[in-house]
Amino acid sequence: MIKSIQADVTSRVPKYNAVDRVLIPFIVAISFMMEQLDTTIVITALPKMADNFHTTAVSLNIAVTSYLLSLAVFMPMSGWAAERWGKREVYMAALLVFTVGSILCACSNGPLSLSLMRMVQGFGGALMTPVGRLILLSSFERSELVKTMTYMSVPVVIGPLMGPVLGGFLVQYTNWRWIFLVNVPIGVGGILLTLWRVRPEMRRMPAPFDWIGFIICAAGMLLLQIGTELLGRRSSMAWGGMLLAGGLAVTFLYSRRSIGARFPALDMGLMSIRTFRIGVLAGSLSRMGFSSIPFLLALLLQLQFGFTPFRTGLLVFAASFGAVIVRPLSSWLLRLLGFRTVLAFNSLVGAMTILPFTLMDGIGAQWKFVLAVIIFGISRALQFTNLNTISFVDIPADRLSRSTGLIGMAQQLSTGLGVALSAAMLNLMARGAHPDMSDFRTALYGSASLVLLGMAGFLQLRQEDGAHTSGWRPRGRVLSRTVEGKK
Repeated sequence: MIKSIQADVTSRVPKYNAVDRVLIPFIVAISFMMEQLDTTIVITALPKMADNFHTTAVSLNIAVTSYLLSLAVFMPMSGWAAERWGKREVYMAALLVFTVGSILCACSNGPLSLSLMRMVQGFGGALMTPVGRLILLSSFERSELVKTMTYMSVPVVIGPLMGPVLGGFLVQYTNWRWIFLVNVPIGVGGILLTLWRVRPEMRRMPAPFDWIGFIICAAGMLLLQIGTELLGRRSSMAWGGMLLAGGLAVTFLYSRRSIGARFPALDMGLMSIRTFRIGVLAGSLSRMGFSSIPFLLALLLQLQFGFTPFRTGLLVFAASFGAVIVRPLSSWLLRLLGFRTVLAFNSLVGAMTILPFTLMDGIGAQWKFVLAVIIFGISRALQFTNLNTISFVDIPADRLSRSTGLIGMAQQLSTGLGVALSAAMLNLMARGAHPDMSDFRTALYGSASLVLLGMAGFLQLRQEDGAHTSGWRPRGRVLSRTVEGKK
C-alpha cells in the first residue's frame, strides 16, 4: 500500500528543477508570512488603537480574534475550491482578497468596522494558506517533505515575530493604519511570483460541497469564540458559559454528522488516523498556550512598564533569533529522537520558558528578558515546525486536500481561542482600568498550563511514528509497524 501511494504521488508531482525546490516553498511561505504577520502586527498597536477608538487595549483583542475566527470558519472551503478552480488560481485569488481586505482595514473608523474588515482579510487567508500548503505537498515527494517544510518555515515563523516590531515602529513613527498597508506590496509580489513559477494543474470537478455541514461547523466555531470572549466580562459570564456549552454541542453534532456524510465540509474521518488526531488535538492545546504569549507580553510591557510600542516590538522580536537558530537543528533532532520525544519533551521545556516572564518586576536587567524571549522562541519554533509535519506524515495522497482544511482550521481556531482566553483572564482579574502584574502572572500561568496539557497527548505517539519522514531509526531492532497500522 505504501508503494502504491508513493507511486501515485510521484506520478502527479510536477517536475520542478533545483531552483524551484527553493522558490516554490518561498512563494508558499509568502502567504503564511502575511497571515501570521497580521496575526501579531496588531498586538503592539492595540494601546494606541484603543486610545483612537476610545476603548481599552484588552477589549480590543477582538481585532485579533475576529481575524483568526474568519480564518478558521472559511478554511473548510479551501480544499474544495482548489479542486474546483485549480490550486494556482485559487491561491492567487486569495492573495488578492487578502490584499484588498488589508486596504479596507486601513480605512476603518471604529472597533466594529475594523473587526468586519479583519474578517474579510481572514476570508482571503483562509483560502491562501491551506491551498499554499497543498501546492507544496503536491509538488514534491514525501521524502523531501521535511526539507521543503524547513525552507518554508523560516519566513513563517519570522512573520509573526516581526509583526510586533514592525507594528510598533509604524504606530510610533507613522500611523496605525500603515500596519495593514504594508501587506499591499507583499500581496502583489506574491501574485506575480505565483503566476511566474507555479505551474497550473489539470482541474477536476470535485464532489458537491457540504454547505449544510459548513454552516453547522461555522456556527459551532462562532459560539466557541463568542463564549470565550464573554467569559472575560463579569456581567456576561453566564452567557459565555452557555455559548461555550452550545458551541461544544454543535461541534459534537457536526462530528457525528460528518462521519456518515459522503462529502463532508470537514472530513472528521481523518481523526481515525492516530498521528493526525494527536497533531490536531494535542497540537491545539499547545498552540493555545504558545500563541497567547506575544499578546500578553506586548500588553505587559506597555501597560505595566510604560514601554513605547517600538521598544516593545524590539524586545519581543528577540524570539526570532531563537526561531532561526532552531531551523538547522530541527531535522537533526528528529533523526536522533523521533517525533514523540521531541514534541513531548519540548512541551515541558516550552512551559518552563514561559515562567521567567512571571518574575518580571520592572524594566531593569533587560538582557535577562531578551534571553528568556530567545529561549521561548526556540521552543515555540521547534514545536510548531514539528506539529506541521507530524499531522501529515500518514495522510493518504487522495485525502491531502481534505486534511489541509481541517488542520488549518484547528490551528487558527486554537490560536484565536488562546488569545481570547488570555484576554478574558486579564479582564476578570483586573481591578482597575488596566490589569496589574499579578493579573498578567495569572494569565501567563494559564498559558503555561495549556502547553503542559498538550504534552499528555504527544506521549500517546509511538516512538516510530513519522520515522519514514524524520529518518529516525531504533537502535538494535527493525521497525515492526508500518504506516498501514498507524490508525
